Amino acid sequence: MPFAPPPSLSLTVRQERFPIRGTFRIARGAKTEAVVVVAELRDGAGHVGRGECVPYTRYGETVDGVTAAIAAMAEPLANGLGRQRLMGVMPAGAARNAIDCALWDLAAKQTGQAAWALAGLAAPAPVVTAFTLSIDTPEAMAVAAAAVARPLLKLKLAGDGADLERVAAVRAGAPASRLIVDANEGWRPDDLARLPAALATLGVEMIEQPLPAGQDEALRGFDSPIPIGADESAHGLEGLESLADRYDIVNIKLDKTGGLTEGLVVKARAQSLGLGVMVGCMVSTSLSMAPALLLAQGADYVDLDGPLLLARDREPGLLYDGAHLMPGTPDIWG
Repeated sequence: MPFAPPPSLSLTVRQERFPIRGTFRIARGAKTEAVVVVAELRDGAGHVGRGECVPYTRYGETVDGVTAAIAAMAEPLANGLGRQRLMGVMPAGAARNAIDCALWDLAAKQTGQAAWALAGLAAPAPVVTAFTLSIDTPEAMAVAAAAVARPLLKLKLAGDGADLERVAAVRAGAPASRLIVDANEGWRPDDLARLPAALATLGVEMIEQPLPAGQDEALRGFDSPIPIGADESAHGLEGLESLADRYDIVNIKLDKTGGLTEGLVVKARAQSLGLGVMVGCMVSTSLSMAPALLLAQGADYVDLDGPLLLARDREPGLLYDGAHLMPGTPDIWG
């Protein structure tokens, strides 16, 4: 149900850093810490709503820029700006996500109703999340796959000629695990002629974003033996219809859609177009995962392992029971 906050909301915004367990590598680079931006909204009665986002340099975002964009909304929010109007005032992206999720959380605290109930959804159930293996040598990735022993593994690939060896090594190290792979735009069009068929023989279920966004015309009409997912090519509602003849699945992330409000709309629209849905995340804390868990209900793939990749999560955090991500409590979010 729509909810507009009353006047006199105060906004605070801060940057927080969380060390990553080891180094997280994808095709575009590596990092050793997650930098998140947190928005907090407080009303006159002392209710506080929180939202977290991760600025993404791939989309031209910076931590300071996103922090400033959130801070600039202090006056509109104090004057009653709500979630629906927010979508027309701010562009999709990390800054809007933090504010949108803070508004959902605040509404839940003010009304005493869970965010899922306010959204007209069923109570969330546990979901099985993928566990991501960052790029490494084939031998190191095989060891990591065997060590985590997860039912669903997501392998980051590099497009450097060693991807098949990486996947074969992980398959040998974790023979019972389901596998999906993510090239993060690292392949070239000629890789399509050889890699998907070879990956199919290794039991890979899905290939995420093989080609650079904007250079994926080669996927139009391509008969892949494995479903292909859009991540960097898929943002919000805009352009969603154009993906249907190139991709089979869309990866919905709240930092791309600009919050749960549009994320729920994108999910429904994607499904109406016959696209599968994956719900993903950036490397971030449980405060980011909690609203995404509502979106993940009934998704074809869930990749909400951000806190598992950190050396420490925020407290309190969500509970991961093996591969299962459990629904959160109001003291976390919503």
